[in-house]
Amino acid sequence: MNQKSFSYKVNVAHLSAKPLLVTLEADDKERQSLAQRWGVSSVEAVAAKLEVSRWKRDGVRVKGRVEARITQSCVVTLEPVTSQIVETIEALFVPEGSRLARVETSDIGEMIVDAEGPDAPESFHGDTIDLAQICEEFIVLSIDPYPRLEGAEMPPELNGSSAEEERESPFAGLSGFKTGK
Repeated sequence: MNQKSFSYKVNVAHLSAKPLLVTLEADDKERQSLAQRWGVSSVEAVAAKLEVSRWKRDGVRVKGRVEARITQSCVVTLEPVTSQIVETIEALFVPEGSRLARVETSDIGEMIVDAEGPDAPESFHGDTIDLAQICEEFIVLSIDPYPRLEGAEMPPELNGSSAEEERESPFAGLSGFKTGK
């Protein structure tokens, strides 16, 4: 089954000093393909508003916001759970081999990472960046792997514990042993 892929490529060689404003919206076939790839019941909407601009000499900055509405099955009841995903995007890209993509290391070769600092730029190949793919990455990282309807509870017998099991300790057999000196 050949489904249409969600894609929007921008030629970074044609970027000017003025930011490029891009609005993306997935159509029906693209949303069906995304639902299948993401392992969700359905994707009702995917839309993004992005600003693409030059960064430093040959890098690219992508800023904006992506929104998606998806439906998954509740892990308890299997009923549909609809989720609204809203993510802010801010990412930097540099051409493959750029010195800006090199990872900083210490004198003994350990990688230096500042957890509070900005992310290192990602590298791209050729002269295009796929903005839809960037949006998809941000959405996928936000999908709840265990969606649950509000108030849905696992029955105790399926939860791996019952009142009888809770009373019996795995160390109950040791209670008859006493240490002697």
